[in-house]
Amino acid sequence: MAADPAKAPPRWRWALEFLALPKIHTAPLRPPVVVPPFGRGQPVIVIPGLLSSDRATALLRRSLEKAGFVTEGWGQGMNTGARPAQIARLEQRLQDMAARTGQPVVLIGWSLGGLYARVLALRHPDACRLVVTLGSPFSGNRRANNAWRAYEALNDHKVDAAPFDEDPSLKPPLRTIAVWSRRDGIVAPRSAEGEAWQSDRQVEVPFKHFEMASASGAVRMVLGLLKEELG
Repeated sequence: MAADPAKAPPRWRWALEFLALPKIHTAPLRPPVVVPPFGRGQPVIVIPGLLSSDRATALLRRSLEKAGFVTEGWGQGMNTGARPAQIARLEQRLQDMAARTGQPVVLIGWSLGGLYARVLALRHPDACRLVVTLGSPFSGNRRANNAWRAYEALNDHKVDAAPFDEDPSLKPPLRTIAVWSRRDGIVAPRSAEGEAWQSDRQVEVPFKHFEMASASGAVRMVLGLLKEELG
């Protein structure tokens, strides 16, 4: 499916996203999704989306740990937008984790976090094993979403002029999966799916944007994808 340069999801679908906020807020309190362990100590970094933090990805990270992965968040509080210092700290975290574990790292980025994941993989492909983006607007018009105004209000640059040289729409030279949903009320589905050449695999899921790393069903889906990819 070609990237759609035009429109963000309709306002009614955007409004439905707020029904999923309790899942995000209670993520640290909910028990992990349990599957037979298969991670074998492989390292994973999970990067949250705009205006969210590692609390929002707690359920996903704890479920990954239960499945046998060594897991970290991004460790920088609330993600308010791309800033050189934040990207540099995340870059260092990636390199440190790869060196400490002796293995390339799986990067999972939710929404804006997926753009960071693709940038890191473009910079350090040898330190990365797999990139998974969850509803990330890496393709097409950067304003084909309902978050760009908030992004620009919080940052000193436009949403399509982020302070890094890499183009997140370019596929990193390693296995890359784009997860997207027709029910997404924040990001245009085609922006999150991208074109065939922009990732190795495009996976449609039946979840809202705010559910992609916080709903138990979505977490189980992520675990299933990793099982397929990493075995």
